[in-house]
Amino acid sequence: MKIFLAQQNYHIGNFEQNVSIIIDAIQTAKQQGGDLIVFSELSICGYPPMDLLEFDSFINKCYTAIDTIKQYADSIGVLIGSPSKNDTNKGKKLFNTAFLLYEKEIKAAVHKTLLPTYDVFDEYRHFEPAYQWNVITFKGKKLAVTICEDIWNITDTPLYRLSPMDELIKQQPDLIINISASPFDYTHIEDRKAIIKANVLKYKLPLLYCNAVGCQTEIVFDGSSLVFDKNANLIKELPAFKESLEHIVINNDGTLQSSITTFANTIADKELIPTTFDENLNIKHIHDALIMGIKDYFSKMKFTKAIVGSSGGIDSAVVLALACEALGAENVHAVLMPSLYSTEHSVNDAVQLSKNLNNTYDIININNIYESFLQSLKPVFKDLPFSLAEENIQSRTRGNLLMAISNKLGYILLNTSNKSELAVGYGTLYGDMAGGLSILGDCYKLQVYALANYINKDKEIISTNILTKPPSAELRPNQKDSDSLPDYTILDKILYQYIEMNVAASEIKALGFDNDLVDKTLKLVNINEYKRHQFCPIIRISPKAFGVGRKMPIVAKYGLL
Repeated sequence: MKIFLAQQNYHIGNFEQNVSIIIDAIQTAKQQGGDLIVFSELSICGYPPMDLLEFDSFINKCYTAIDTIKQYADSIGVLIGSPSKNDTNKGKKLFNTAFLLYEKEIKAAVHKTLLPTYDVFDEYRHFEPAYQWNVITFKGKKLAVTICEDIWNITDTPLYRLSPMDELIKQQPDLIINISASPFDYTHIEDRKAIIKANVLKYKLPLLYCNAVGCQTEIVFDGSSLVFDKNANLIKELPAFKESLEHIVINNDGTLQSSITTFANTIADKELIPTTFDENLNIKHIHDALIMGIKDYFSKMKFTKAIVGSSGGIDSAVVLALACEALGAENVHAVLMPSLYSTEHSVNDAVQLSKNLNNTYDIININNIYESFLQSLKPVFKDLPFSLAEENIQSRTRGNLLMAISNKLGYILLNTSNKSELAVGYGTLYGDMAGGLSILGDCYKLQVYALANYINKDKEIISTNILTKPPSAELRPNQKDSDSLPDYTILDKILYQYIEMNVAASEIKALGFDNDLVDKTLKLVNINEYKRHQFCPIIRISPKAFGVGRKMPIVAKYGLL
């Protein structure tokens, strides 16, 4: 049996486009003698559709799309994901379903059993879990079809429901097929291999895993679809962050007509959960995820040009470089907005960066605007000493200018804040926190430096000056981040324990961090939740991202000890 895996980039709710690329893949697979083609989870509508699932018209369009696609499923089977109606009048009104289309008909429907409701997932909000499990017999093979999370619960003490494979294995299937929309984070590509290996070792069957690729606002899907043989050897891995259509041939005896890519004994046996922060971990994948995130946000929203506030600092330099790579330098405009406290080298560094990248730029000095604010506020501020208020006026002036240019010229403002700053509130609402999309909001400061070094791997794009200067907001004389924050080599490690690892203060202190520093840092994280609730969408690259992946109450009082 010749089976194709279609790793495709869908656009949520864009049924015409989704159907078109699905049909193109079917036609290609038919021309190459395919028996079956497999698409990813909810491929008909795109994942995650969220509350669009509440619209009857949306569900009807899913069914119309299936009716169109099944006309091309004549000599080839098509396994495809879509919402389906629950006609039992029990529970939620929808299932998350894999349909088998063949001979221009719907031959079978398999519903998802394990509905994730954690981190970025909220499936139980809309879907009812499966209540019966049957293999699909197709062209002489028994297929155990599962959907994403269905293969992740294989322990002897299930977390919340039985594994559907424990039921399907009783029917003696020949292979497992899993259709997924499994998001990227910098640990997850290896996690999947460990989970799939565990399934294969438990059930003694080859497993074909088809994952979505592309970015849906914040959530990146890396693809990286997989084929394992019945001995848990990796046979095929589709490329990460790219659309791909590849096939595998399964012999009558269950063996695969392909050589081994990676032997089972070299594949991890458990999920990759780093207990300590490593800023260099999978930095290439982080880079590629951010590039895809920018590209897809702009293409799917039909935006074409970006604007970036360029300060000569590391964060804006990395955002500018990523934007130019993703969108083309001709579509990215930098704005330098020096103030009284901006150093000459910062302006020069920002200018040189734009020359290196070949993007256009403007320089707008904000001194006069800043002074006009101070004069207007003098009757209110009186003779009170210089404080954060004056610092933030500079930041908000810059935000105002950037948004004015954005409005006038139709550019989308890319935010340059990093995760370390967002965590502790080191940013100005309606100032440097302005933007339509956050590029680095899920990257700690040390990861930003690692990204800069990766960007420079072939030639110097981001200058040594930018890489080595002490980080500074330059909002007061001789200001440095270290005046207000711990060194990032310490801060990022504390934040990682609290945010990614969900570790309490007492446990973080036990790791050897200064007690007062831990208390201060965690307090800053908690009291600045209100700022993050007003922030723009953040491209997710970590196991626990602000916004889409970490949902905290603003007014909570929680003892951190």
